[in-house]
Amino acid sequence: MTGADLDRVVLAFEPGSLAVLNVVLALVMVGVALDLRPADFASVLRHPRAAVVGLLGQVVVLPALTFALVSVLDLPASVALGMILVAACPGGNMSNFITHLARGNTELSVTMTAIGTVLAVVTTPLNLAFWSSMSADTAALVRAVELSSRELVTTVLAVLGAPLALGMLIAARRPRLASRLRAPFKLLSLGCLALFIVIGLSRNAATLADHWALLCGVVALHNAAALLSGWLVARTAGLPGRDRRAIAIEVGIQNAGLAMVLAFDFFPGLGGTAMIAAWWGVWHLIAGLSLAFVWRRRALREEDAQAQATTT
Repeated sequence: MTGADLDRVVLAFEPGSLAVLNVVLALVMVGVALDLRPADFASVLRHPRAAVVGLLGQVVVLPALTFALVSVLDLPASVALGMILVAACPGGNMSNFITHLARGNTELSVTMTAIGTVLAVVTTPLNLAFWSSMSADTAALVRAVELSSRELVTTVLAVLGAPLALGMLIAARRPRLASRLRAPFKLLSLGCLALFIVIGLSRNAATLADHWALLCGVVALHNAAALLSGWLVARTAGLPGRDRRAIAIEVGIQNAGLAMVLAFDFFPGLGGTAMIAAWWGVWHLIAGLSLAFVWRRRALREEDAQAQATTT
């Protein structure tokens, strides 16, 4: 198969599976919200600079960079649309754990995840609609499925907004219950999402095998560009090392589960779009954890300076 053939591939995906995927992602979002508190949002008001820089990197820089990559690489339309879709989604919930592992600013990571996910109700549909319309090929795909902005916003509200509100309500009203649910809920929901992605990829192994070099190469390049852009945005803003690490990881770890839901809801089984979203769900964890282990072994400059000041 050629790259163009991927635009005509329809992935094997049972209709009932989509409902399961929506429920699984909603459960993941409830688990994320159990960790959120009003103080997470209030911290932005006290120290807004790092969070604003990070969110600009997530919401503005990454989608624009993605469009530039799509234009330069001259990719099949469905692959390009998948990349734009992933870039339009908010940060993934594993970013907080990876940031902690990398010795980054975990509080900043949690704040960005919380606010970015809430903003995604608006920013995801806007970025997807705007950047897909900038290319004739992706615009044609969007027109072909008659993408409805109202339905898109409704879906994002259902799988992000409502579960977040429920999780935060439980955390605020029943803190003891939230504390007991937090760890098992997160493990169960993430396990289910990972299993879903693995099953989806295995059922479409032939398609992945035919296009593995293109799909894997594009996702690896896109993810590396996302991580690097987050770090560069933070560095350009003059933020300290812990903040740079947190922002790089937040921009590079996307909510691939949401991308999969939107891919199958609005671009039913479209080969390149769905495969990019699914493979992102695997690759960004591999790349993020690898980077975290490297950074964990490297002291930050401010830590070195503090150590020198202590010994002198």
